[in-house]
Amino acid sequence: MSAPPRPDAETTPIRGGRARRRFGPVRWAVALLLAAGAAGVTLPDLAGLDAHSPFAQIIAFRPLAVAVLAVFVVLGLLVTAFVRRFWPVPVLLALVALVGASLVLPRTTAEATPPPGGTPLKVLALNVYEGEADADSVAALIAAEQPDVVSIPESGARYESELAPLLEPLGYRTAASVGPWKPDVRGNTVAWAERLGDVQTRIGDDVQFPYIEATGGRLGELRFVAFHSVAPVPRSVGQWRSDLATVREWCAGEGPAVIAGDFNASFDHSVFREAVAGCGDAAAQTGNGLQGTWPTWAPQWLGPQIDHVLSTGGITAESFGTRAVPGTDHRAIVATLRVP
Repeated sequence: MSAPPRPDAETTPIRGGRARRRFGPVRWAVALLLAAGAAGVTLPDLAGLDAHSPFAQIIAFRPLAVAVLAVFVVLGLLVTAFVRRFWPVPVLLALVALVGASLVLPRTTAEATPPPGGTPLKVLALNVYEGEADADSVAALIAAEQPDVVSIPESGARYESELAPLLEPLGYRTAASVGPWKPDVRGNTVAWAERLGDVQTRIGDDVQFPYIEATGGRLGELRFVAFHSVAPVPRSVGQWRSDLATVREWCAGEGPAVIAGDFNASFDHSVFREAVAGCGDAAAQTGNGLQGTWPTWAPQWLGPQIDHVLSTGGITAESFGTRAVPGTDHRAIVATLRVP
């Protein structure tokens, strides 16, 4: 009995090859879909999407998103070690992660050493959460840090009346941007050391939360602004953009200015970057641009940095740090600037 004929290797189809051809487009489609989703969370500002909800909220957490994405890349590479066809997924996710990291990591490196000379100006800013922050703790912080000027968002005349008696013995004067008939959340208070001399204040009401400017005395022509923008919650994104547009006027102005407070925006927001293009940021200048300032219940590395000390006119920062204060969901920020 003769043996059965052998199949011809040249004409017999290779099932594995067909499977690879059949599932090739599928794996690339899955990889592209995952990469697009990762980019939507990590890089929406590159397309200007962060000017709208929900990207305005999502992009604030880009540093965290980049870290999480890096973990998924590592997991994807481990899967690829066993299933080689999986490689497009970690490769495309890694590309998104690298672009995100390139936008985040520069904030951890000090930009430059402040030039010698000039006059030091110490700034403290703290959102007191609708006037709920413990006033004694705020006064104790000011006593310990001895700032020249202080920006206190979400503080109207009511909270100012509680804080002023505690600051007067320390040699500070205060002024609020709204009266006692309005809630503290709508106001900004500025405090300044009496050693600055005859400082004058002016209230600006062309934003949702009236800001307050201090100038004169030893500040000279420098304008110090206590500022607070609305938060970019879904119903207020338009007002948020409008509030930040006001900051552009100071950053692009001719005279020196320092703007401090709660901007409800980080450098991951394209709207914020455009508004402060003419300003320096104390945290970024000193390599502390990833120190989260909100919320206090989360680890500092988890939250975004939405409180800032901005400056123009060649003013540079030589130090920046955060402090915890009971009763508020924001960390206080303290920066020492060098004014030419």
